[in-house]
Amino acid sequence: MDWLKDTLTFETRGKGMYLITKNIQELLTEWKVQEGQCTLFVPHTSASLALSECYDPDARADVEQFFERIAPENQSWHKHTLEGGDDSPSHMRAVISHNSLTIPIDQRKLSLGTWQGVYLFEHRQSPMLRKVLVRCLKVT
Repeated sequence: MDWLKDTLTFETRGKGMYLITKNIQELLTEWKVQEGQCTLFVPHTSASLALSECYDPDARADVEQFFERIAPENQSWHKHTLEGGDDSPSHMRAVISHNSLTIPIDQRKLSLGTWQGVYLFEHRQSPMLRKVLVRCLKVT
C-alpha cells in the first residue's frame, strides 16, 4: 500500500456550498489510484465538508437555507462577534457539519452514490482561501 497526500486550495466567493468532487477525482487520476480510500480534511473552524446531492441545484439551496435557519447571523445572544455578525454562526455551522470525510475508491473513482457530490461548505460572508487536505491509501 502507498500513502499519498496533497493539499487542494480553493478561493470561495463567500458563504455557500462549492462542488469539489472533480478536483478530488483529478488528483486520484493523477495518482493512478485503482482501489483505496480517500480521506479529506478541512483545517478551518468556519468551513466544513459535505456529501450532498449534486444533480438538482435546488437541493443545495435547501441545505444552505437550512443552515441559515438553524444558525442565523447577528443574534443578540452571540458573544463571539470579533469578526462580525457571521463569526459565531460560522463556527456553529462548522461544528454541526463535517470537517473530514472518508470515501472508498473503486475502479479509479470515488465510490459515491449516483447523485452524491463532495462540497466545500463556506460559512463566512467574505471570500476566503480554504484548504482541503487529501490523503489517500492506495492499494498496490
